[in-house]
Amino acid sequence: MKVINDYILIEKLSEERKTEHGILLSGHDAKDMRYRKGKVLSSGNLNEGDTIYYDKTRSFALIVEGKEVTVIRMADVVVVL
Repeated sequence: MKVINDYILIEKLSEERKTEHGILLSGHDAKDMRYRKGKVLSSGNLNEGDTIYYDKTRSFALIVEGKEVTVIRMADVVVVL
């Protein structure tokens, strides 16, 4: 499977969210965060396996080969770890 143009195929990664003071956020509170963490599955410009933060409001989900994946555009990546 290969994405085209400036699209990136990612797998969402879950992470524990803490406030500055160490308070764990509930799933409901963490859901309100705009940026999410993901792992690159396929991209023309990033390496497979890169961990990124992306704008969740600009993503959409697909079922590919029986697995749910997320598709975003390169412009929606804000950080590459």
